[in-house]
Amino acid sequence: MTKSKAIHPDFLFLLEFKEQKIIALFKDLREYILEIYPGSNELLYHTHALTTVFSISDKLSDAFCMLPIYTNHLNLGFNKGTLISDPHKLLAGTGNLIRHIPVDTPADYRNKKVKDLIKSAADFAIKDMDHPTTSIGKTISKIKKK
Repeated sequence: MTKSKAIHPDFLFLLEFKEQKIIALFKDLREYILEIYPGSNELLYHTHALTTVFSISDKLSDAFCMLPIYTNHLNLGFNKGTLISDPHKLLAGTGNLIRHIPVDTPADYRNKKVKDLIKSAADFAIKDMDHPTTSIGKTISKIKKK
């Protein structure tokens, strides 16, 4: 396993208010996604959830997955989950596009089925993208400082 880039300070500050179990799961899952797709850009948000969005460009519309952290749990979300193939029926949710995998332990995502789903979502995002991107491996904080 290779060491990925550091977590952005804006995000890290807010992350440290979460429970240790959630922090550890987030860090491991983030690392896992960056191992699978190291060129992805991270878009950082703090709205109803503290969220890292992984995108093939610098736009939210080109995102392939996300890690929303709520008060007591986090999910591995797929921005276009209803449009990607889910042969193992891993995805939950009822929204028009977004689906997710609930995350309680590393076993929930550190497996071939989820790895293939992440790759499939990234491939779909590349094919669905309007314009080629020049943004590769950047971190873009959308977190408003108070």
